[in-house]
Amino acid sequence: MEKEPVKNNEKPTLTDDQKKELLKLSEISLWLDDYDDIFSDFDPRPYPQRALSDDFLREAKKASRDKKSGRIELKLLIPSAVRDLQHESIVKKRLRDHFKKHMESSKKAHWNLIRQGLSFVALGILLMIMATFMLVSDEETNFMRGFFIVLLEPAGWFLFWEGMHLIVFESKEHLPEQDFYKQMANCEITFLTY
Repeated sequence: MEKEPVKNNEKPTLTDDQKKELLKLSEISLWLDDYDDIFSDFDPRPYPQRALSDDFLREAKKASRDKKSGRIELKLLIPSAVRDLQHESIVKKRLRDHFKKHMESSKKAHWNLIRQGLSFVALGILLMIMATFMLVSDEETNFMRGFFIVLLEPAGWFLFWEGMHLIVFESKEHLPEQDFYKQMANCEITFLTY
């Protein structure tokens, strides 16, 4: 299939076969009515500061789930009547900035959760050591000493297991979002006319 040469100011368009083939590839392809579909309807700021639309992000996440890890390409299909190359460069920069910011934020939240889990585990072990020390010391067990043993032992176990839960299970719940933003931060963004 030969492509027609593109003149200097003419924007490339896709044939129906090319559109179908594009959707079958491993790239993420999203249809847009105009550039505003990418941004929140409630944010009146210009494109460089405007918040991204929750609908756009949800569709991008849904489309990226089946993609293999590695570099992907985000193809945004827009009507030729509304296409503006100047807007596209601003939108690309805004998308990259958003995805990079949220990738870093997601990484930070993931590691904060692991650090919190580790501190819970360490505190739990410390409480269990204190309870054990009180149990095996030579002194006579009195009421207050027995009370602290009863208090420290379950508290230590609770913190230990809660910390392990945060490290092993809770931290893994952040990984899909982290992977999405990592993929999108490194993706190539292309606008095409339909």
